[in-house]
Amino acid sequence: MGYIEKKVSGGDEMSQFYSCAITSQRPTRFKFKYQEYMTSCKRLKKRLHDVFTELYRCGVRRFYVGGALGVDLWAGEILLEMRRQEEYQELEIVLVYPFPGHDERWDPKSRERLRHLKENCDQFVMGSKIVGAQGYWERTAYMVEHADCLVAVCDDETAGPSGVEAALQMAEARKLPVVLIHPDTGKIKMQL
Repeated sequence: MGYIEKKVSGGDEMSQFYSCAITSQRPTRFKFKYQEYMTSCKRLKKRLHDVFTELYRCGVRRFYVGGALGVDLWAGEILLEMRRQEEYQELEIVLVYPFPGHDERWDPKSRERLRHLKENCDQFVMGSKIVGAQGYWERTAYMVEHADCLVAVCDDETAGPSGVEAALQMAEARKLPVVLIHPDTGKIKMQL
């Protein structure tokens, strides 16, 4: 995984990281949408796993997951699976809901998956009491403020203000390293 390894072997601060926030565009923007059986989605999940593995190797132990449908949920499930393995026993998952009831309109299967993640995470945080866009923004701000780096799943096109753009701006203001994963191509790049 050269994209992070190069930074570590160069003696830079990457090896000092302890926590990572994960953010993503909504899968409605992805070519495969929410269809997890598609090859593109499977590739994205593999890339997330690879990035989390490399970050863990570099010292990251706490991962902040946002509790939204799509990448947040998939990332949480990947991290839960990793933690079941002996070599990732120190991995911590912090689930950050945007606001109470944000999942009320979800389908039953997705709500059950989120409930399972909530029951098995190490810490649960309510990012905001405010329903709507402000609650999502406060959730994102909480995660980025507590992180040493950011993993962002996003394409190269801007489509107006979004949670990912806000997270990237917050990360830039804090001078956090960012690992970008393109949802459709699976390409990974590091921004310092």
